[in-house]
Amino acid sequence: MRIGIVCPYAWDVPGGVQFHIRDLAEHLIRLGHKVSVLAPADDDTPLPPYVTSAGRAVPVPYNGSVARLNFGVLSAARVRRWLHDGAFEVLHIHEPVTPSLSLLACWAATGPIVATFHTSNPRSRAMIAAEPIMQPALEKISARIAVSEYARRTLVEHFGGDAVLIPNGVDVGFFARAEPEPKWSGGTIGFVGRINEPRKGLPTLLEALPRILAARPGTRLLVAGKGDEEEAVKGLPADVRAQIEFLGMVSDEEKARLLRSVDLYVAPNTGGESFGIILVEAMSASAPVLASDLDAFRQVLDGGSAGELFPVGDAGALAEAAVRLLGDPERLAELREAGSRHVRRFDWETVGADILSVYETVATGAAAMVDEDPSGGWRARLGFARDRPLAEPDPSKP
Repeated sequence: MRIGIVCPYAWDVPGGVQFHIRDLAEHLIRLGHKVSVLAPADDDTPLPPYVTSAGRAVPVPYNGSVARLNFGVLSAARVRRWLHDGAFEVLHIHEPVTPSLSLLACWAATGPIVATFHTSNPRSRAMIAAEPIMQPALEKISARIAVSEYARRTLVEHFGGDAVLIPNGVDVGFFARAEPEPKWSGGTIGFVGRINEPRKGLPTLLEALPRILAARPGTRLLVAGKGDEEEAVKGLPADVRAQIEFLGMVSDEEKARLLRSVDLYVAPNTGGESFGIILVEAMSASAPVLASDLDAFRQVLDGGSAGELFPVGDAGALAEAAVRLLGDPERLAELREAGSRHVRRFDWETVGADILSVYETVATGAAAMVDEDPSGGWRARLGFARDRPLAEPDPSKP
């Protein structure tokens, strides 16, 4: 199958959506499909052979963060050319209502379109104002996927319709096979995320750290991610700073070894999360997880049975839970076992098959399904557009 995938965010800036698209593309390629990804990227960004650059992105405040997006007349021309050259049987657009390549592709495309919604965002005036602009694009979508119940809820509240739930995927085996790094082992807490992005929650963890060290001297905090390290620790006592090691940007291999090495992985995020891919990666690496009690994190952690939760933004509760867990090897072992068992549902073998099933349905099965269910009930089950028939399958295509 010829599959086009549109990434709304800059390829060279790490993020959950980019990682999801990368891993999905590589999974589909391994299965023998022809895949092309269109993404914003600077001229000097090394790109995999399956990625086409749509040009440089610019930073735009979005959903409590800063997204690097690509939008405009030149971008629209590049999108049209990529669509023409690709002749895709299925186009998979991520975040189609983001003012980016995704929206441009949705406007320009014909044929079956699958859209994945990642964002969890409360209803806002900006989204309400944008509805008349977004609605024509949304009506072209053949099938909708949401990565979580909270992303699905955002879609329903803002634009109506529905979506099938398919979570983000992870190569569980990649993290499970990673070799622990001895220098990162022994009384360590791990954190992975952008240092200067408040919603990733590092300030909450740093606020808790003095209390953790008071109860368990010698504990070390390993921080992997991009940002201003000096600014992050400003105001902390020197003896607390000495127990923090900033690793900077890490490769996927280094991240996997880090997660395999730490005694406890802490996700102190404060909001704006619709899924929590780092939690899945940590569980894949058998790292016990302690996370803030965001709705999305609670769902990923199976209601708290696959990892422990603490109130969002509560540094005292975080410190108390971390001290308790670090002093209880049996509980840490229970969390490792529960996480390793629970995470299998997020493996790409399962997630990829579910996504491919949606592709095959919109590309070749719509006509037959309509004949079997003229009421259109199959559309509701898969989150398909209710008022627009899909194109008939082309018998000349394999």
